[in-house]
Amino acid sequence: MTDKNEMAGKHFAELARIIDVLRSAEGCPWDKARTKDEIINYFLEEVYETVEAINRRGPEAVREELGDVLMEVVFLTQFYEEAGLFHLAQVVEGINQKMKKRHPHVFGKNKPRKLTAEAVREDWLENKMKEKKRTSVLEGLPNSAPALLYAFFLGQRAAGCGFDWPGPVEALSKVKEEVAELEDSLKKGKRAAVAEELGDVLFSLAMVSRLLGFNPELILRQANQKFELRFKSLEEKLAQVGKKLQDCSLEELDRIWEEVKKEDKLKGKRRKKINKKKR
Repeated sequence: MTDKNEMAGKHFAELARIIDVLRSAEGCPWDKARTKDEIINYFLEEVYETVEAINRRGPEAVREELGDVLMEVVFLTQFYEEAGLFHLAQVVEGINQKMKKRHPHVFGKNKPRKLTAEAVREDWLENKMKEKKRTSVLEGLPNSAPALLYAFFLGQRAAGCGFDWPGPVEALSKVKEEVAELEDSLKKGKRAAVAEELGDVLFSLAMVSRLLGFNPELILRQANQKFELRFKSLEEKLAQVGKKLQDCSLEELDRIWEEVKKEDKLKGKRRKKINKKKR
């Protein structure tokens, strides 16, 4: 393990040197012209590409995408180093010290013999609140996160303190309750109330997802991709007979959509069979 860590350290130092050179006076014109806000966008893009690789692609793709994320981290740090605020070594040292400090049961002098995962989590949250001087367990969540993901984070934090549904079935009952309230608001025609109830439905669904062990942001992304692929297949079918979307009735579009869904499901079953054979 030590040899691998030492090798990783050397390669990481080389990456830092490469970024430093690219941003130097003799470096790359494109890299020198980049701004922090631009790199933030690239960073987020790479993070999502990494998540997609983990969920849908092989280990080689994951390795590559993790490298891209690491590169963006070093690139972002470079801006602060150029401004004389902090440098990469301080970033790495900071996280090293934080990890040791928050794992006294591993790196501390007086190590307990037995410690459950739940006890470790409770200590982690308590120590983090003291360290950050927070008055609420919900403080410190990333406001820039997508709303669905933020709901997931809120549920996680609250659940960590015991404020949660017993399980996904009970949480699903709450969804049904919220849907009934949404239907009532729709009948009354009050737009503000409809928006509020719709938000409650989405939040409740995020909690069901969390209790089932799914990140709602990720599974919604998968659902988006599925819809996109199926819709493009629908367009292709229409193009084959010389038609466009606007030329068709809703009934015709629904019929073709159902055909596309059946074909997609059959393809999915075939893929599963092939994957089983490979194993």
